[in-house]
Amino acid sequence: MTSHADPLSQTLSALADPTRRAILARLSLGPATVNELAAPFDISLPAISRHLKVLETAGLISRGREAQWRPCRLTPEPLKQIDGWLGRYRKFWEGSFDRMDAYIAQIAPPEKKKGRKQ
Repeated sequence: MTSHADPLSQTLSALADPTRRAILARLSLGPATVNELAAPFDISLPAISRHLKVLETAGLISRGREAQWRPCRLTPEPLKQIDGWLGRYRKFWEGSFDRMDAYIAQIAPPEKKKGRKQ
């Protein structure tokens, strides 16, 4: 990922990796240290650090300093930007589903009423 990429591209690129998405999911619960973030994965701490660097470069996380700890925190702004970008397409999706529902209703055989025979 280049530093010249637009923010949306950087965010989408960072989210393309399942390990990074899992790290973000964990951070959505609250701040965590690198060791806490690395615990569920069978990869080295340097590999986790590289993932964190990608997330930090994309603006998805920030790292603080508390004594000897450097907790990572989720930074939601890039996710809001993705949501806004996707929002432009929601009307299209909803319209497509509405048209599909109408078509299915048109071609479906009429339902027979279920009831007890007397």
